[in-house]
Amino acid sequence: MAPPPRILIVDDDSIITHLISTMLQKKGYTVIGIVTKGEEAVIKAGELHPDLVIMDVGLSGTMDGIDAAHYIFQLFHCPVLFITGISDEERLDKVKYSRPYGIIFKPFTMIEIATNVELALYNHTNRVGAKNEFPAGDPKKLADVLEAVIVTDRQGRIIYYNNYAAWFIDIPKEKILMKYWREVLMLVHDQSGEQLKDPIAEAAKNQTGVVLDTHTAVVTTTGKNRKVRVSVRPVKDDHERFLAVLFSIKEKTPKPGGV
Repeated sequence: MAPPPRILIVDDDSIITHLISTMLQKKGYTVIGIVTKGEEAVIKAGELHPDLVIMDVGLSGTMDGIDAAHYIFQLFHCPVLFITGISDEERLDKVKYSRPYGIIFKPFTMIEIATNVELALYNHTNRVGAKNEFPAGDPKKLADVLEAVIVTDRQGRIIYYNNYAAWFIDIPKEKILMKYWREVLMLVHDQSGEQLKDPIAEAAKNQTGVVLDTHTAVVTTTGKNRKVRVSVRPVKDDHERFLAVLFSIKEKTPKPGGV
């Protein structure tokens, strides 16, 4: 017997999240998490690999539900089902660009939640396309790889990082998300200490990969200083449009007898 579908709920209204959670559990679904901000939803989707994300369109925080849904679907192939209380036609028209599997308007009933969830899960399972090709890499593998993997948005703000990156950056997780990458670490010349040119901005502007392999070091805000190899490349969505930047940092192992 297949395990029940695992669902992530994203809403900053505790009454709504409790109501949806109760409805889902009565139908036999597993609620694997409840978060309140769009940026938290992206990182949780990458960590938990939910079968479905139920997300409010309007969220508090830096990233709204529309942008969060776009990143979640494109980076991790998790289907998103929107709930909303807004009636602004212009804003609702933008929702379609996030590729949601449906929209439920508040107030809603149990049958509306159950039916839309079932349809979203069914349609995603039968979706035509290369479901196993992740533009930034398989999130299940990225989570535990022994190098720092960071994904930034177009402005260089961090929207995803793996476990190794969290350890490498060495500051509380809540101080990493949506921070401009240079606020949490610097790339410098390992001999002169001079700050290097921004490879993320270069990759985003020129839509090409950038590799820094010689005399490159990372300095964190807590004083860590390590020689590294840095690889940066643009990430595109399923329509070949620029989506994000993938930033990979691999620490160099000192050669025996070397300096």
